[in-house]
Formats: sequence, C-alpha cells, structure tokens
Amino acid sequence: MPFFVDSILMRKVIFIFSLFLLGQTLLFGQEEVEVSEEEITEDLNYREDQFYVGVTYYLLRRMPTDMSQNGFSSSFQIGFIRDLPLNEARDFSIGIGMGYSANSVNQNLQFDEENGEISYSIVENGSFSKNKFARHLIEIPIEFRWRTSTPKVYKFWRIYPGIKFGYVFASSVKFKGEPKNYKIRGIDDFNKVQYGITLTAGYDKFNAHVYYALNSIFKDGAELNGETLNISVVKIGLMLYIL
Repeated sequence: MPFFVDSILMRKVIFIFSLFLLGQTLLFGQEEVEVSEEEITEDLNYREDQFYVGVTYYLLRRMPTDMSQNGFSSSFQIGFIRDLPLNEARDFSIGIGMGYSANSVNQNLQFDEENGEISYSIVENGSFSKNKFARHLIEIPIEFRWRTSTPKVYKFWRIYPGIKFGYVFASSVKFKGEPKNYKIRGIDDFNKVQYGITLTAGYDKFNAHVYYALNSIFKDGAELNGETLNISVVKIGLMLYIL
C-alpha cells in the first residue's frame, strides 16, 4: 500500500513539473534576447552567482494509517549559491551555496508531552482548529548546472539537478483544540540532519522546483501505536534566482 501511494504521488509530481515546463516553452520558447555591443561589455569569465528565493508546497510521504494533512502546508527558502564553471563555454558548472528554510505542516498527528517525553496519537479531524509542526533549517544546496546563458544573454533555459543537506536548528508544535491549547518547542524526535535530491528547471527567473527527501523527518525511536514514524517529504513549487 505505501508503495502504491508513493507511486501516485510521484506521478502527480511529474505531471505538475511537466505542465510547468510546457507553459514555460509556450510563453518563452520563441523569445530572443538581443543586446547590442554598446549596451554591454562581454565578460568571458562571467558566473551565475545568484541569490535564490523559493516557495513550495509541502507533501508528506509514508504517513501512518489514519494520518493525513489538512489545510495548506508550505516551505520558504532563501539563500546564496556560488557558481563554479566547469568548461570554457561556461554552460556547465557546479553551484554550492548556503541558505535558510522555514517549513510549516498542518496535519492530524498529535504530539503529547509528559515528563519531557513525546508520545503520538491521531486526533480526529474537526476536533481542533490548528495542529501543525514547524522546522527551521540551515541548508547547503549543491547543484549540477546546465544553462543556455552567454555573457550577453540574461534570459536563458536552465536545468539544475542537485542534492541538498539541511540541519534542523529549531522546531515547534502548536495545537489548538480539546482538551487544551499548547505549544512545544525543541522536538527531540526530529532528525537534525536532513538530505534529499533536487531538480530546478525553467526559463529566466521563475523556475519549477522539486525536493525529494531521502531520509525521515523523525528519528528511528519515534513511534505511533508501535509503528515507526518513517515520514519523509516532497516539496513542489517555484524557485526565483536573482543575480
């Protein structure tokens, strides 16, 4: 059953990504950017050093029985990537950066704290007004970059597969409902180190972005009714690059 659910999820990811790229092609595929020699001095040693800002929808994979997301779950990323060209044409490079991400997930997994220990249960949808956990990470993205840019072309196609490592430096849970409202900070059951594969592709500044986590949000000891919480993440959204 988990494999079947993951297969459906991946088909949705591929479908959304394909639609975005098709739209980019229809909008920009025929556009040519012309810059006169008087307007720019050609720099044969140019780099695509860039700030990036991303907004993505946050999807949970491998959720236990009866767990579900509700409301809107999101992730926000911001940072800087240093471009290291690998060939003379400078259309292949490696990008290494550092950034920050904030992640907020609305769902029906309840965190109960007693004597410093966390236990988990499923709370019935409709019996609470808010139940979310948040994680804040320092991230190191590494991208393998192909692009159609030149020293005189600032609007270009890009395909950037890569990997991303993250360190969770802060976390919290907020619950509003019966029998009481509460907030817990510093969830020890969250894995501090997160890593996954990424793909960013598109034209000009706005690009489709996918992050597919390769490890779980929770440590091995976190369980719900004897079932390990082996939950991981897929993020789908937009990435904006700014020179």
